[in-house]
Amino acid sequence: MQGIEEHSANDQYMRIKTELHKTILEEIDLDNLDRVNRETALRETRGLIQKTLKREDTPLSFSEREKLVDEILHELFGLGPLEPLLDDPSISDILVNGHGMVYVERHGILEKTTVRFNDDDHLKRIIDRIVSRVGRRVDESSPMVDARLQDGSRVNAIIPPLSLVGPVLSIRRFGVDPLKAQDLLDNGTMTAQMMQVLQAVVEGRLNVLISGGTGAGKTTLLNVLSASIPSSERIITIEDAAELQLKQDHVVRLETRPPNIEGKGSIKQRQLVVNALRMRPDRIIVGEVRSEEAMDMLQAMNTGHEGSLTTIHANTPRDALSRLETMVSMAGLNLPDKAIRQQIASAMDVVVQISRLSDGTRKLTHISEITGMEGPVVTMQDLFVFKRQGFDENRKVKGSFTSTGVQPKFSEKLFAAGIELPPDTFLSEDYWPEIG
Repeated sequence: MQGIEEHSANDQYMRIKTELHKTILEEIDLDNLDRVNRETALRETRGLIQKTLKREDTPLSFSEREKLVDEILHELFGLGPLEPLLDDPSISDILVNGHGMVYVERHGILEKTTVRFNDDDHLKRIIDRIVSRVGRRVDESSPMVDARLQDGSRVNAIIPPLSLVGPVLSIRRFGVDPLKAQDLLDNGTMTAQMMQVLQAVVEGRLNVLISGGTGAGKTTLLNVLSASIPSSERIITIEDAAELQLKQDHVVRLETRPPNIEGKGSIKQRQLVVNALRMRPDRIIVGEVRSEEAMDMLQAMNTGHEGSLTTIHANTPRDALSRLETMVSMAGLNLPDKAIRQQIASAMDVVVQISRLSDGTRKLTHISEITGMEGPVVTMQDLFVFKRQGFDENRKVKGSFTSTGVQPKFSEKLFAAGIELPPDTFLSEDYWPEIG
């Protein structure tokens, strides 16, 4: 009986909200609001909503009235039911599976929320609002889209007929204040020695490939490492959906473009990489290599653009090189496998593997150096590894970061660049005995 009463009360609340929303839209001058700043528009609209509630003598409690005012403001100026989730800094992912099911990820763990949209049309309007802000569109002719929010968060939307559960929206959060090197150290993602090596590698203009699975933190790590690039250098970033937040002044950001409604006019990452070479870059940063642009990226690294960085989806450093080889072959140049591997061995210096563990924590599991070729095989050596040691009583992963004791070949490059690491940096010992 209680469930029926709650359902009836919820229906009444939604009915009042819908009617009030229509009334506000009839009375408000949207064109005039566009001419004033956001704070003024919010203040004037809030006053109008409260005045309307009093005039209509709406049968709601004070807390319900305040909640209703906030929800209508979110509908008018924000992203509707998603606004409270976007205001929560502990949420890293928002996953909307149709209008009636919304999940979030907190601290690496997925959980279901009570957030709901009115119907699929309501969800579709919110998706349209997101993608239109960055010049994208989503409709039956183009039912998949990548976009971003104002804070840099990555958005993917897919709608029927491709989705069978209604519109689906995935938001990968990217905070206004991205994590810094100290945050990764405090979180136990890596040790101070590992961070020191990576910062030296970037400052010394070595080419770095960051590898990891979905949600492992590749872009976060790329942002952290890019902070070591001297501010005197010209940096060009290339991304599908721009989300990198570099702090240097001399940064040129490029973003791909999808095809228009006639299916023409698309600009892919490969074209942007080629164009970037004509823009006198000191560094090229590709947000993620996914296809044939890998070939142009390698050629850039091999022709004087040292210190470039990029990310790739892979589970191990060796898998990352295999995927890179596959992507280069997609360029259609019909190069023999050995020639492709020689390009990779010559271009890449360091592979950094980051992983999201089963307890939701992120760990830098490998820092590996590419040392060259032995026959047809690209050779690598691990410099640092994270060794897992089971779970504690709270099912948190236990483990230790260990240096393998191998002195990297790139030490000579760093020395030539005037960068010297402490002599004990690569000694074989556990730097962080227990983490979890």
